[in-house]
Amino acid sequence: MRQDGVLSRQQAIDLAGRSVVRNRLAQGHWQRPARGVVVTHSGPVTDRQRLWIAVLGAGEGAVCAGLTAATLQGLRGYRPTAIEILVPISRQVASSPGIVVRRASTLPREHLHRNARPPRTTLARGIVDAAAWATCDDDARAIVAAAFQQRLIVDFELAAVLTALPRSRRRSLVEETATLATRGAHAISELALVRICRRFGLPAPDHQVRRIGADGRSRYLDAYWQRWRLHVEVDGAWHLEVRSWWADMRRQNAVWIAGVRVLRFPAWVVLHRPEEVAAQLRAALLAAGWRPGAD
Repeated sequence: MRQDGVLSRQQAIDLAGRSVVRNRLAQGHWQRPARGVVVTHSGPVTDRQRLWIAVLGAGEGAVCAGLTAATLQGLRGYRPTAIEILVPISRQVASSPGIVVRRASTLPREHLHRNARPPRTTLARGIVDAAAWATCDDDARAIVAAAFQQRLIVDFELAAVLTALPRSRRRSLVEETATLATRGAHAISELALVRICRRFGLPAPDHQVRRIGADGRSRYLDAYWQRWRLHVEVDGAWHLEVRSWWADMRRQNAVWIAGVRVLRFPAWVVLHRPEEVAAQLRAALLAAGWRPGAD
């Protein structure tokens, strides 16, 4: 039984007998960290044993979920503040210190990671739940973007989970973030930036302008105000990989060296916080010599 030395009380009785279990607990050779759960040693428990304690303590059908499930399957940059457990909606299980138990009305078998120990949801279901349970929209976006940036998930896997969860909290946010992370940022920049400029009385940019860098390589800029030498880049995702991050910084540095002002915005900011984008665009254009009404 591959449970890292953690058993339900019934499993322990089936393996060793009721009297043996009672005696070992009474003598301190074993410990009872939660109701109905036995650890078959007396020393400190490990992180994996805590996961088993949480799952077994929540009873039949319980699985690791949300960020807990996602980090178990490789998501980097996040450490859950508590172990997140999902149980069927028919079960009433209370949360406890360090363990958050949530109930699921929909948890099909295809959302469960086959043969995982301890049991957990798939990565796609974990990401959707983590976004739903995040403390704010920004955190939810970052979690979804990180899963794509780290190449842990593809869009059709996420779409299949969302189809099964039509009432999932932040469903549209998850869909939008996945689209921006995979293919939509340039289209967003071309459309949304024009709308922002029109709304806030700013000059419209040129788009996908071709420039030759100091290294002789040809590059296309998302949005460029040639008269005021202002360059805007719209990013579809967060760069969590060092090589990708440095490639972007190197490209940006080359533009700066050439004397161009560069502003960068995540695509979701362009979509949902136009006032902030407009304020920074206005400040950069004014600093470059633009004057309202001069055109």
